[in-house]
Amino acid sequence: MAVTMRDVARHAGVSPKTVSNVMNGYPYIREETRTKVLASIDALGYQMNISARNLKSGRTGIIALAVPELSNPYFAELADAAIAAAGEHGLTVMIETTGADRDRELTALARPRGHLVDGLLYSPLGLGPEDVEQLRTPTPMVLLGERIFHGPVDHVMIDNVEGTKAVVRHLLDQGRRKIAVIGIRPGEQVGTAAIRYGAYAETLAEYGVPVPADLAVSGGKWHRSSGADAMEVLLATGQKFDAVLALNDTLALGAVRALAAHGLRIPDDVAVAGFDNIDEASYSSPTLTTVDPNRVHIARTAVDLLVRRMAGDDSEHVEIVAPYELHTRESTLGTD
Repeated sequence: MAVTMRDVARHAGVSPKTVSNVMNGYPYIREETRTKVLASIDALGYQMNISARNLKSGRTGIIALAVPELSNPYFAELADAAIAAAGEHGLTVMIETTGADRDRELTALARPRGHLVDGLLYSPLGLGPEDVEQLRTPTPMVLLGERIFHGPVDHVMIDNVEGTKAVVRHLLDQGRRKIAVIGIRPGEQVGTAAIRYGAYAETLAEYGVPVPADLAVSGGKWHRSSGADAMEVLLATGQKFDAVLALNDTLALGAVRALAAHGLRIPDDVAVAGFDNIDEASYSSPTLTTVDPNRVHIARTAVDLLVRRMAGDDSEHVEIVAPYELHTRESTLGTD
């Protein structure tokens, strides 16, 4: 006969309700009790009947995370953080990618989710302010990123403005005055590239340094190859520069490779900085100066908000900006 929850409760010396709370990740359980229940579950080989639980509660225990791509380390590491945060609530994460394509992002919003998931963490790159009404969906949702502001959902954001200003100030304080930037997206008005470039230009102006329009290069998709290609374009212009701000770390790592291939020393000839603090930034050669947007905080905050909305909280929606941290490393400071 199949092992039941009552069998587990009897074996652990607790109530069936306590077993249920442990299985569903209820946070207010004494660690001693949780350990005892989990040991009984293992000893008896109990497995929860998910279908029966879903029919009874109307919940799946699953949330979706929609991101542009997982080949970009930032989104892959964000997904890891979201999975860990959801696990603390006893939730499983289903991941889908949209390719940063507006039509696919709209499809992800419009897709009938029915009984598949209880909520959605949504990180679009292709949508704009004109799409704000599309965010009104029956599925509880928390928005990640910068594409839409003041929408009808909770929104957890990177501090792109102050984070970028901090890293540009660092370059300026190091004596750099010809700071190139790679990864811009000409014509973009709302989005990460536009926000970070605007903060870069504003900081130069604060220091009385002219904004060098001829030292700004687009980066296509923000991958390593794009960073290397953008650096080749910049070097081919013959323009002099003593620092490079890459609008994300993968662009920066590609730029570092191209600079080294041309015999330029980092940071002696050219300092390089990025944004995102992906894991590789700590282990590249040289290690990369970058802004940490605090992915763990973003994921935990977004999941907590989503859980509240899934539980029926209908209070006013909030916009939360995660605290950033600047990590200065060898690519701007050298190895001394």
